[in-house]
Amino acid sequence: MNNKSGIGKFIAGAAIGLGLGVLFAPKSGEETRKDLKAKLDNLIEQAKNVDIEEVKKDITRRVEDIKMELVDLDKEKALEIAKEKGEALKVKAQELVAVAKEKGTPALKKAANDVLESIIKISKDTQKKLSAK
Repeated sequence: MNNKSGIGKFIAGAAIGLGLGVLFAPKSGEETRKDLKAKLDNLIEQAKNVDIEEVKKDITRRVEDIKMELVDLDKEKALEIAKEKGEALKVKAQELVAVAKEKGTPALKKAANDVLESIIKISKDTQKKLSAK
């Protein structure tokens, strides 16, 4: 759709709305027609002053702002999920350490502690990276 047809549709819609509003107003036919003509003339003058490029820039800027907000929202969700998953992994690793201490050998205990430390580090690193983005 080109700019002229979009403005034309806007002007036509506004004119119809104005016309209906004026026709249903409690005035005589002559007063109603004068009011309608004055309002249509005013609408035409305002339409002539519309800067199409400025409108396009404004709409484009607003759409880009919305897109950035959506990206930020996705990042916030990802960070929240990473925190939850990191905490869940930490709990499971702590349970593994407890079982290894209770039933295992010193080597098994060390391996379980190493897993726990790695999970904590990975979780913190992931959250840090997500927060930086």
